Amino acid sequence: MPGLRREEVATLADLSVDYVVRLEQGRGPRPSSQVIAALARALRLDDDDRDQLFRLAGHEPPPAGRIAMSVGPSVFRLLDRMAGLPVLVLSAKGDVLAWNPLGAALQGDMSAWPRQRRNLVWQRFLGSSRCQVAANADEEDAAARASVGTLRAARARYPGDHDLARLIAELRAGSRRFDELWREGRSAPWRAATKSIRHPDLGTITLDCDTLLLPDTSQTVLVYSAEPGSPEATALDMLRAPGPLAHSGHR
Repeated sequence: MPGLRREEVATLADLSVDYVVRLEQGRGPRPSSQVIAALARALRLDDDDRDQLFRLAGHEPPPAGRIAMSVGPSVFRLLDRMAGLPVLVLSAKGDVLAWNPLGAALQGDMSAWPRQRRNLVWQRFLGSSRCQVAANADEEDAAARASVGTLRAARARYPGDHDLARLIAELRAGSRRFDELWREGRSAPWRAATKSIRHPDLGTITLDCDTLLLPDTSQTVLVYSAEPGSPEATALDMLRAPGPLAHSGHR
Protein backbone atom coordinates (compact mmCIF):
# COMPACT_ATOMS: atom_id res chain seq x y z
CA MET A 1 0.00 0.00 0.00
CA PRO A 2 1.74 3.21 -1.12
CA GLY A 3 2.37 5.53 1.81
CA LEU A 4 1.28 3.03 4.48
CA ARG A 5 3.96 2.80 7.16
CA ARG A 6 4.93 -0.39 8.94
CA GLU A 7 3.50 0.98 12.19
CA GLU A 8 0.16 1.67 10.50
CA VAL A 9 0.00 -1.87 9.11
CA ALA A 10 0.66 -3.24 12.58
CA THR A 11 -2.06 -1.06 14.12
CA LEU A 12 -4.66 -1.88 11.48
CA ALA A 13 -3.98 -5.61 11.75
CA ASP A 14 -3.79 -5.66 15.59
CA LEU A 15 -0.20 -6.90 15.44
CA SER A 16 2.97 -5.66 17.09
CA VAL A 17 5.45 -3.70 15.00
CA ASP A 18 8.14 -6.22 15.93
CA TYR A 19 5.99 -9.05 14.59
CA VAL A 20 5.43 -7.22 11.30
CA VAL A 21 9.20 -6.66 11.02
CA ARG A 22 9.83 -10.38 11.56
CA LEU A 23 7.25 -11.21 8.89
CA GLU A 24 8.94 -8.87 6.42
CA GLN A 25 12.32 -10.44 7.16
CA GLY A 26 11.09 -14.01 6.98
CA ARG A 27 11.94 -14.74 10.61
CA GLY A 28 9.86 -16.58 13.17
CA PRO A 29 7.07 -19.16 12.72
CA ARG A 30 4.68 -19.26 9.79
CA PRO A 31 1.84 -16.78 10.39
CA SER A 32 -1.54 -18.27 11.22
CA SER A 33 -4.56 -17.95 8.98
CA GLN A 34 -6.00 -15.42 11.46
CA VAL A 35 -2.92 -13.22 11.04
CA ILE A 36 -3.14 -13.52 7.25
CA ALA A 37 -6.80 -12.51 7.33
CA ALA A 38 -5.96 -9.50 9.52
CA LEU A 39 -3.19 -8.41 7.14
CA ALA A 40 -5.50 -8.78 4.15
CA ARG A 41 -8.01 -6.47 5.82
CA ALA A 42 -5.33 -3.97 6.78
CA LEU A 43 -3.98 -3.85 3.22
CA ARG A 44 -7.49 -3.61 1.69
CA LEU A 45 -6.89 -6.60 -0.58
CA ASP A 46 -9.65 -7.77 -2.89
CA ASP A 47 -10.71 -11.43 -2.78
CA ASP A 48 -8.25 -12.62 -5.44
CA ASP A 49 -5.26 -10.94 -3.79
CA ARG A 50 -6.41 -12.12 -0.37
CA ASP A 51 -6.56 -15.72 -1.60
CA GLN A 52 -3.10 -15.37 -3.12
CA LEU A 53 -1.76 -14.09 0.21
CA PHE A 54 -3.22 -17.13 1.99
CA ARG A 55 -1.58 -19.49 -0.51
CA LEU A 56 1.79 -17.74 -0.28
CA ALA A 57 1.65 -18.20 3.48
CA GLY A 58 0.89 -21.91 3.09
CA HIS A 59 -2.81 -21.76 3.99
CA GLU A 60 -5.94 -22.54 2.06
CA PRO A 61 -8.07 -19.44 1.36
CA PRO A 62 -11.37 -19.13 3.24
CA PRO A 63 -13.76 -21.64 1.66
CA ALA A 64 -17.00 -20.72 0.00
CA GLY A 65 -19.87 -20.60 2.43
CA ARG A 66 -17.94 -18.69 5.09
CA ILE A 67 -18.89 -15.18 6.17
CA ALA A 68 -16.82 -12.54 4.40
CA MET A 69 -14.53 -10.72 6.82
CA SER A 70 -12.57 -8.65 4.29
CA VAL A 71 -13.78 -5.19 3.29
CA GLY A 72 -13.38 -4.34 -0.39
CA PRO A 73 -11.37 -1.34 -1.57
CA SER A 74 -14.48 0.32 -2.99
CA VAL A 75 -16.15 0.18 0.43
CA PHE A 76 -13.15 1.87 2.02
CA ARG A 77 -13.42 4.59 -0.62
CA LEU A 78 -17.07 4.99 0.36
CA LEU A 79 -16.06 5.48 3.99
CA ASP A 80 -13.50 8.08 2.94
CA ARG A 81 -16.12 10.02 0.99
CA MET A 82 -18.64 9.90 3.86
CA ALA A 83 -16.31 11.64 6.29
CA GLY A 84 -19.08 14.00 7.49
CA LEU A 85 -21.14 11.20 9.06
CA PRO A 86 -20.34 8.34 11.47
CA VAL A 87 -20.10 5.14 9.42
CA LEU A 88 -19.46 1.49 10.37
CA VAL A 89 -19.14 -1.64 8.22
CA LEU A 90 -20.48 -4.87 9.71
CA SER A 91 -20.09 -8.49 8.70
CA ALA A 92 -23.13 -10.73 8.30
CA LYS A 93 -22.80 -11.72 11.97
CA GLY A 94 -22.30 -8.22 13.34
CA ASP A 95 -18.50 -7.93 13.45
CA VAL A 96 -17.32 -4.33 13.16
CA LEU A 97 -14.92 -4.62 10.22
CA ALA A 98 -14.24 -0.96 9.48
CA TRP A 99 -15.21 2.54 10.54
CA ASN A 100 -14.34 6.11 9.76
CA PRO A 101 -12.90 8.65 12.25
CA LEU A 102 -16.31 10.13 13.06
CA GLY A 103 -17.63 6.64 13.74
CA ALA A 104 -14.84 6.22 16.29
CA ALA A 105 -15.59 9.62 17.81
CA LEU A 106 -19.21 8.59 18.28
CA GLN A 107 -18.87 4.95 19.28
CA GLY A 108 -15.54 4.96 21.11
CA ASP A 109 -12.20 3.36 20.33
CA MET A 110 -13.33 0.06 18.85
CA SER A 111 -9.73 -0.86 18.07
CA ALA A 112 -9.30 -1.30 21.85
CA TRP A 113 -11.80 -4.18 21.86
CA PRO A 114 -10.24 -7.64 21.43
CA ARG A 115 -10.87 -8.72 17.85
CA GLN A 116 -13.10 -11.61 18.98
CA ARG A 117 -15.24 -9.10 20.90
CA ARG A 118 -15.47 -6.52 18.12
CA ASN A 119 -19.03 -7.59 17.43
CA LEU A 120 -22.15 -5.50 18.05
CA VAL A 121 -24.34 -8.46 18.97
CA TRP A 122 -21.81 -9.77 21.50
CA GLN A 123 -21.40 -6.27 22.92
CA ARG A 124 -25.15 -5.85 23.26
CA PHE A 125 -25.72 -9.04 25.28
CA LEU A 126 -22.38 -9.70 26.96
CA GLY A 127 -20.32 -6.51 26.74
CA SER A 128 -20.33 -3.04 28.22
CA SER A 129 -19.81 -0.88 25.12
CA ARG A 130 -21.46 2.53 24.95
CA CYS A 131 -22.58 1.52 21.43
CA GLN A 132 -25.44 -0.40 23.04
CA VAL A 133 -27.64 2.14 24.80
CA ALA A 134 -31.41 2.40 24.40
CA ALA A 135 -33.57 5.47 25.06
CA ASN A 136 -36.38 3.34 26.49
CA ALA A 137 -37.51 -0.24 27.01
CA ASP A 138 -39.27 -0.44 23.63
CA GLU A 139 -36.13 0.62 21.78
CA GLU A 140 -34.04 -1.85 23.78
CA ASP A 141 -36.43 -4.71 23.03
CA ALA A 142 -36.55 -3.87 19.32
CA ALA A 143 -32.75 -3.62 19.12
CA ALA A 144 -32.26 -6.91 20.94
CA ARG A 145 -34.72 -8.71 18.69
CA ALA A 146 -33.12 -7.23 15.58
CA SER A 147 -29.67 -8.33 16.74
CA VAL A 148 -30.80 -11.91 17.31
CA GLY A 149 -32.70 -11.90 14.03
CA THR A 150 -29.59 -10.95 12.07
CA LEU A 151 -27.71 -13.94 13.49
CA ARG A 152 -30.56 -16.26 12.57
CA ALA A 153 -30.54 -14.85 9.03
CA ALA A 154 -26.76 -15.28 8.89
CA ARG A 155 -26.98 -18.90 10.04
CA ALA A 156 -29.56 -19.64 7.36
CA ARG A 157 -27.23 -18.26 4.68
CA TYR A 158 -23.95 -19.57 6.17
CA PRO A 159 -24.81 -22.85 7.95
CA GLY A 160 -21.22 -24.08 7.71
CA ASP A 161 -19.51 -21.05 9.25
CA HIS A 162 -17.81 -22.32 12.41
CA ASP A 163 -17.10 -18.84 13.84
CA LEU A 164 -20.80 -17.99 13.58
CA ALA A 165 -21.73 -21.24 15.33
CA ARG A 166 -19.28 -20.49 18.16
CA LEU A 167 -20.65 -16.96 18.55
CA ILE A 168 -24.23 -18.20 18.79
CA ALA A 169 -23.28 -20.90 21.29
CA GLU A 170 -21.42 -18.38 23.47
CA LEU A 171 -24.33 -15.95 23.41
CA ARG A 172 -26.88 -18.64 24.24
CA ALA A 173 -24.77 -19.88 27.13
CA GLY A 174 -23.92 -16.42 28.48
CA SER A 175 -27.17 -14.49 28.04
CA ARG A 176 -30.58 -15.74 29.13
CA ARG A 177 -32.23 -12.94 27.16
CA PHE A 178 -30.42 -13.91 23.96
CA ASP A 179 -31.36 -17.57 24.42
CA GLU A 180 -35.03 -16.68 24.93
CA LEU A 181 -35.09 -14.58 21.77
CA TRP A 182 -33.16 -17.19 19.82
CA ARG A 183 -35.71 -19.86 20.67
CA GLU A 184 -38.46 -17.65 19.23
CA GLY A 185 -37.00 -18.43 15.81
CA ARG A 186 -37.32 -15.04 14.10
CA SER A 187 -34.94 -13.94 11.34
CA ALA A 188 -34.33 -10.43 10.02
CA PRO A 189 -31.57 -8.42 8.32
CA TRP A 190 -30.14 -5.21 9.78
CA ARG A 191 -32.74 -2.48 9.21
CA ALA A 192 -32.91 1.29 9.50
CA ALA A 193 -33.80 2.38 13.03
CA THR A 194 -33.37 5.07 15.64
CA LYS A 195 -30.29 4.44 17.81
CA SER A 196 -29.32 6.01 21.12
CA ILE A 197 -25.66 6.26 22.12
CA ARG A 198 -24.40 7.54 25.46
CA HIS A 199 -21.32 9.65 24.74
CA PRO A 200 -19.05 10.43 27.74
CA ASP A 201 -18.86 14.14 26.85
CA LEU A 202 -22.13 14.83 25.03
CA GLY A 203 -24.56 12.61 26.94
CA THR A 204 -27.12 10.43 25.19
CA ILE A 205 -27.43 11.14 21.45
CA THR A 206 -30.38 9.74 19.51
CA LEU A 207 -29.62 9.41 15.80
CA ASP A 208 -31.14 7.95 12.67
CA CYS A 209 -29.24 4.83 11.64
CA ASP A 210 -29.67 3.81 8.01
CA THR A 211 -28.34 0.57 6.57
CA LEU A 212 -26.79 -0.05 3.16
CA LEU A 213 -26.60 -3.73 2.22
CA LEU A 214 -23.64 -5.07 0.24
CA PRO A 215 -25.27 -8.19 -1.26
CA ASP A 216 -22.11 -9.85 -2.60
CA THR A 217 -20.63 -10.13 0.90
CA SER A 218 -23.76 -9.83 3.08
CA GLN A 219 -22.02 -6.91 4.78
CA THR A 220 -23.90 -3.87 6.04
CA VAL A 221 -22.84 -0.23 6.10
CA LEU A 222 -24.37 1.63 9.06
CA VAL A 223 -24.70 5.39 8.55
CA TYR A 224 -25.69 7.67 11.44
CA SER A 225 -27.26 11.08 10.79
CA ALA A 226 -29.47 13.73 12.38
CA GLU A 227 -32.09 16.18 11.16
CA PRO A 228 -30.48 19.54 10.30
CA GLY A 229 -30.89 22.10 13.04
CA SER A 230 -31.67 19.53 15.72
CA PRO A 231 -29.73 19.16 18.99
CA GLU A 232 -28.42 15.86 17.63
CA ALA A 233 -27.05 17.63 14.54
CA THR A 234 -25.29 20.07 16.85
CA ALA A 235 -23.78 17.15 18.74
CA LEU A 236 -22.45 15.67 15.48
CA ASP A 237 -20.97 19.07 14.64
CA MET A 238 -19.14 19.00 17.96
CA LEU A 239 -17.76 15.56 17.14
CA ARG A 240 -16.51 16.82 13.77
CA ALA A 241 -14.68 19.75 15.32
CA PRO A 242 -10.99 19.16 16.08
CA GLY A 243 -10.31 18.72 19.76
CA PRO A 244 -10.66 16.21 22.59
CA LEU A 245 -14.06 14.95 21.40
CA ALA A 246 -12.66 13.68 18.11
CA HIS A 247 -10.83 10.35 18.25
CA SER A 248 -8.79 8.67 15.56
CA GLY A 249 -10.62 6.16 13.37
CA HIS A 250 -9.31 2.64 12.74
CA ARG A 251 -9.87 0.43 9.73
